[in-house]
Amino acid sequence: MVDLTLPQHHSHSRRFEDNRFCYPVVSRRSKGLSLGVNLNPDKICNFDCVYCQVDRSPEAEPEVTFVETDRLFGEMEALVDEIRSGEIWTHPQFASVPADRRRFNDIAFSGDGEPTSYKNFDEIIRRTADLKRSRGLDQVKLVLISNASLFHRPVVQRGMSILDENQGEVWAKLDAGTADYFEKVDRTRIPFQQVLDNLLLAAHVRPLVIQSLFMRLDGTPPGESEILEYCERLNTIKRHGGRLKLVQIYTVARRPAEDFVAPLAPQEVDAISETVRQRTGLTVESYYGGEAPPIS
Repeated sequence: MVDLTLPQHHSHSRRFEDNRFCYPVVSRRSKGLSLGVNLNPDKICNFDCVYCQVDRSPEAEPEVTFVETDRLFGEMEALVDEIRSGEIWTHPQFASVPADRRRFNDIAFSGDGEPTSYKNFDEIIRRTADLKRSRGLDQVKLVLISNASLFHRPVVQRGMSILDENQGEVWAKLDAGTADYFEKVDRTRIPFQQVLDNLLLAAHVRPLVIQSLFMRLDGTPPGESEILEYCERLNTIKRHGGRLKLVQIYTVARRPAEDFVAPLAPQEVDAISETVRQRTGLTVESYYGGEAPPIS
């Protein structure tokens, strides 16, 4: 289990000072400092998850709607150097972070939408890998956080191959065991089977980290049958030769898109994690959320 104790875990703002594309985050799942890269400044996503924390209201219209590549890498270089020097820990936002979390863990491609939808995805990954190599940061991972909907595209496969060669990891979303629940939670026209096929496609090439967020919808947690079906989806990937290195079970930690969404209690998260361990034999980590309602 992983406790949620740092105030920085509750604030994952994708804006830092005057930056538009790169931002530092103390991540509960990376257990250190993550340098986030937002490839979707237009806030457009092919999923519309009920728990999404991106503010897409008219009042929060983006200042920029396309990736300015040179500016992105200027921001990335400056942040990398600030983190390497330790200057980042003098910033008021990060001064209270304890010593054991002051570790540069990764450069993560995530942001305000699906990062693999960016048309020059492979080029961004290549230039980031070159920058990391030029700074001698072999211990720093490259992490792709994705909903797996576009893994079949050649440009995405090329980008993931560059990740594989540069201490990369793919953290892929799987929030459901059935198509009905998938459509309820992730609200997309993309078929559930396409996501499952893409997870298997990617897991044949490299071991995946599976990220799964479960929550209460209108006060109700996911049913036992849904969790068992979810376990079966993981087992299907394994049976067909896919590799899964870790499953992260977590819940809502910050304000979600919809007010009918609420976090699970820690014991509910742990119960799901234990079911996954027993049913799949996989390594599972639990991550807790914010204010959870009492279990009646």
